[in-house]
Amino acid sequence: LLCQILDHWFESEPLKATLATDAVIGAMASPHTPGSGYVLLHHVMGELEGRRGAWGYVAGGMGALSQAIAQAATAWGAHIFAEKAVCHVLLGRDGKAQGVALQDGTEVRSKLVLSNASPQITFLELIPQEQLPKDFVQRIQQVDTRSPVTKINVAVDRLPSFLAAPNARDGQPLPHHQCSIHLNCEGTQLLHQAFTEAAHGHPSSRPMIELCIPSALDPGLAPPGCHVVSLFTQYTPYVLAGGQSWDEQARNAYADTVFDCIEDYAPGFKASVIGRDILTPPDLERIFGLPGGNIFHGGMSLDQLYFARPAPSYSGYRSPIPGLYLCGSGAHPGGGVMGAAGRNAAQVAIKDFRHL
Repeated sequence: LLCQILDHWFESEPLKATLATDAVIGAMASPHTPGSGYVLLHHVMGELEGRRGAWGYVAGGMGALSQAIAQAATAWGAHIFAEKAVCHVLLGRDGKAQGVALQDGTEVRSKLVLSNASPQITFLELIPQEQLPKDFVQRIQQVDTRSPVTKINVAVDRLPSFLAAPNARDGQPLPHHQCSIHLNCEGTQLLHQAFTEAAHGHPSSRPMIELCIPSALDPGLAPPGCHVVSLFTQYTPYVLAGGQSWDEQARNAYADTVFDCIEDYAPGFKASVIGRDILTPPDLERIFGLPGGNIFHGGMSLDQLYFARPAPSYSGYRSPIPGLYLCGSGAHPGGGVMGAAGRNAAQVAIKDFRHL
């Protein structure tokens, strides 16, 4: 159990709860949920510029990372077609992947197809079900994709000033503005209570909030004096109690709860807000193709990791369709901005390609 690990190493309850957020981030789980300790380990894997477990902001926003990868690919001769939705994977008479068909009718022929869409989209929407083993289809259908995340993007006309560390008179960012700020994390019991509410279909009344101000490090993201604030919040259920959907009223009511919490820590925050963009789990699913709104393409629980990701016997990036590979977060080792699944899948695809 995560709590046992934290109790072994730390005494301070606020510190334990703050560390616990990385064990439940993106997961419909409590710090008391068995196996949650793995998600904490997953978030401190790897290194940044030689510093193990370090995180960093991407200059220009996360989209700049995608652009850097795209530029590297095109430099090696890759052709990238954006805004071209794939309708289905083309299969030959022998059942092998032969390319993809686009929604506009275009067919792109290829000996290999790599998909970084979720396993659900790849195998349940882009492949005829009769071409796949029944037990495999059933496994993909049963993947736990519950997500607690509602992302709120905020534009403000000044930096938040926290009671615990008031702003400087010149209004310039202080060190804490350049870090990940965790609110409503004074104790692990608070996180467990927030989870329990969502498990019963109710958005948390005191949600866990990770607040980042990327413009404090990257001023080009906002006009002078203004800032963008990224709020990663949980817990919010995909379907509200009683089968209610996330309409505008429900969306704004939850966002108001989040903003009221921030106001308690940083009076004046609500008055500084110029605009906000609220993305509930169904919004994250609809806009980004995340099943259930899950940022990892499926829960990072022990029964859905390693040899079982996305399904037993198919954790090595190959799929039941010869020539079709899974290279996104739904493949081993799972989600996170690290590229491990893509790199590993590429190695497997290259090895197979040499034998075609």
